[in-house]
Amino acid sequence: MADSKRDIVVTIPQEGLGGSIRIADDVVGVIAGMAATEVPGVAGMSGGLGGGIAEMLGRKNLSKGVKVEVGEKEAAVDLFVIVEYGVRIPDVAAQIQVNVKQAIEGMTGLNVVEVNVHVQGVAFASSESKEEDNMRVR
Repeated sequence: MADSKRDIVVTIPQEGLGGSIRIADDVVGVIAGMAATEVPGVAGMSGGLGGGIAEMLGRKNLSKGVKVEVGEKEAAVDLFVIVEYGVRIPDVAAQIQVNVKQAIEGMTGLNVVEVNVHVQGVAFASSESKEEDNMRVR
């Protein structure tokens, strides 16, 4: 028996085997977060789901900024991201949707019915990065 009521259950499709596989919602959230941060132009995930304050989170906390609704065979994902300044936001968001859908479906067998991308902020290059770029140009 699983400890969490929010675990999803995937039936083992092989003939003659009984039992089930349980995947916690948080696992699906981590998969989605990893897939999103792999997209070029994504600066990080936003932790401010309710308060509207965008908090840059490191790789240790990838399920933050991710809201997952999982059914028996389907999943819907909301991602709250911060993009890098200068990127084309619709292109980055579309690539996030593709990456997240492929990652979740490939790893869990769930059908991802929607991936909603919420852009919460824009990250600007730090002054150190600008100085390094200026030195390279000279």
